[in-house]
Amino acid sequence: MEKIIVEVGSTVTKFDKYNGKDIERIGSKTIEFKKNYKKDNKLDNQDIRTLVDSVQELQEKYNDIYVCGTSIFRSLTEEQKKEFLNKFKDETKIDFEIISQDRENELTVLGATKNVPGKVAVFVGGGGSTEIAIYDNGIKEMVNSAIGVMDIMDKYPDLANDIAATDIEEIKKAIREKLNLPKQKVETLILAGGGHKYFALNSGVNYKENNLYSNKLQPIMMNIETRIKDTKRYYKEISLDEIRKKVDDPAWWYATRAMSAFVLVLAEELGAKYIIPTDISMVNGLI
Repeated sequence: MEKIIVEVGSTVTKFDKYNGKDIERIGSKTIEFKKNYKKDNKLDNQDIRTLVDSVQELQEKYNDIYVCGTSIFRSLTEEQKKEFLNKFKDETKIDFEIISQDRENELTVLGATKNVPGKVAVFVGGGGSTEIAIYDNGIKEMVNSAIGVMDIMDKYPDLANDIAATDIEEIKKAIREKLNLPKQKVETLILAGGGHKYFALNSGVNYKENNLYSNKLQPIMMNIETRIKDTKRYYKEISLDEIRKKVDDPAWWYATRAMSAFVLVLAEELGAKYIIPTDISMVNGLI
């Protein structure tokens, strides 16, 4: 049994394979749906073409493929949705499911909290939306916001430069003004919905073995003091150009400083002492 799950976000499209037991990330592609949508308030035809071509390439190898979209696809007008869904179905013979924000949050939280003891918060950050859940043997509180990293990048494009010009505190202030927050406080914040573990392993921030609990999908952690210190370094000292030279996906790093600011805002507002970066995404809950 091999099933392919394609999760299409505002900026990053992820390809995962499930063999009946384990989930394997077999690829990802940067397709800037939200950024290009803003130009004419419609999906860019080349972005659609890139997505269709990617799915058709998968169809050459696999028979069972599920495709879903989040964030920007929820913002389309009903006419735009109909046009896009019909075009995608005509070219791939596959239905494209648009996942609601609540459902995206719920699925990602299910994947992120498996075997996790006690009360935690789960952060699901994306290009155009942010979901936050408080989990304590079930989801106790869920808060969504129509703001994501691309909204910050539109206003502060210098964050993608080698060294950021804008101070981290200004970015945090801009996020706080629009980010809805849960009422409950937690000590542990799990980062999900994107490549947070991948970022930690390759960005130069410090981390250690997760000694709060054992979970093979959540092997590392850092305390809040370390994360604050290292995020400031990531803005003013760590070279983004040097990181891009070393990785296979330099475009993915475009909004990582914006994402780092989201993490700090949430951790500070929740009173979190520990941060668990993971690569867990909605697919883990879907499976």
